Amino acid sequence: MKKSLLVFLFALVAIALVACGGGEDGASGEAEEIEVIGEDIEGATELTLWTFAGQHIDFYRDAAERWNEENTDRPITLTAETYPLEQMHNNLLLAVQSGQGGPDIADIEIGQFPNFLQGDIPLEPMNEYVEPILDNAVTSRFENYAKDGNYYGLPTHVGATVMYYNTEIMDEAGVDIDSIQTWDDFVAAGKQVVENTDSMMWNVGTEDWLMDFWPMISQQDSDVFNEDGELILDNQTNIDTLQFLQDVVYKDKIAEVTPGGMNQSEEFYGYFSEGGAASILAPLWYMGRFTDNMPDLEGKIAIRPMPAWEEGGKRSAGMGGTGTVVTKQSENVDLAKEFLAYAKLSEEGNIKLWTVLGFDPPRWDTWESEAVQEDNKYYQFFGNGIFDTLLDVREDINELNFTQYTPDVINEYNTNIAQQTIRSNAQTPQEALEQGAEAVKSQMKE
Repeated sequence: MKKSLLVFLFALVAIALVACGGGEDGASGEAEEIEVIGEDIEGATELTLWTFAGQHIDFYRDAAERWNEENTDRPITLTAETYPLEQMHNNLLLAVQSGQGGPDIADIEIGQFPNFLQGDIPLEPMNEYVEPILDNAVTSRFENYAKDGNYYGLPTHVGATVMYYNTEIMDEAGVDIDSIQTWDDFVAAGKQVVENTDSMMWNVGTEDWLMDFWPMISQQDSDVFNEDGELILDNQTNIDTLQFLQDVVYKDKIAEVTPGGMNQSEEFYGYFSEGGAASILAPLWYMGRFTDNMPDLEGKIAIRPMPAWEEGGKRSAGMGGTGTVVTKQSENVDLAKEFLAYAKLSEEGNIKLWTVLGFDPPRWDTWESEAVQEDNKYYQFFGNGIFDTLLDVREDINELNFTQYTPDVINEYNTNIAQQTIRSNAQTPQEALEQGAEAVKSQMKE
């Protein structure tokens, strides 16, 4: 059965569920949170927004309030609704396929975005707003939400992947973190850490490839699909990278399997706070995980570029993301597009991505602005070199090649490949990736 037919059947089932009590708005469940901004403004145009991240509401509230202050002749009432991630994307897919019940504006998680770029695309192109600012932006992040020359989603951050080092552990081990330029340097430093401290150097996850395998192949100009949408999961670069990850655990013994399977788990937060390991590989947005879940490490964590695979090689990758869109269902398309561009493409909007959310703004021309450089909790926690690191690596960030089958690859990696190579050491990386590729290909044929 073709995947497009499966999607169509899903839509029919979902429509039936709505008819059985899901509500007239096309949602199969109620929002976790609803906030209305500008409801007391007479004559305001109503716009609706769906998101799966409650934190994003703070950003949109700020944007709507600024818009209304600056555009008194065109005020808006923004109804922002937060749903669980899977529910929101299912609701949105149903709405755009059925042609009713959808919002004006929606956040779409980067891995889900390809599902909305199939067939007759139900999203409004944003080229008129995107193209004028591309020379001042990390363009690869916009390409993640583009198709056939049209830009449909506006990124929420760069998601630059960096290394977070516990300087207390590294100092105890006698390692200068600025001497770590390559992955070979990283392994050598890790051996010093293991020999001279009670900590491991690193952890390799089994349930979140975003924090090791994917950024490490991206920095080598590889991916799991090529630009033509062909599966390349088991290419030689990817095999060698997974071999490296297996080796640091079982051969070099400088790393261990991430407690909890991923470094976004309560088990891991406690482990790392207590000095279980000396480093974390994660995007810049992971800073919030430190401030929220590992506050005792304030002043002890330094941010540096990823190690390169060879001297002069790329030292970062853009990971994670949310593309915000305007749907063709909107009854106020022009206003919705203009407001969204105001919120996420303007200089002030990009500054707010940092000051409100702590995200690295896609527009690099804001990184050295006074507003971005002002003291805040992130500078207090990590020091003042955050954007110096970003400026060093901004041109190293590759576009990611997403297809509608990317979720199948992620699932295969997390449930089988990583389990067989990292957690159990039961298969070689080549065996696991080739087996995983065959499993994904079978999904692509259905």
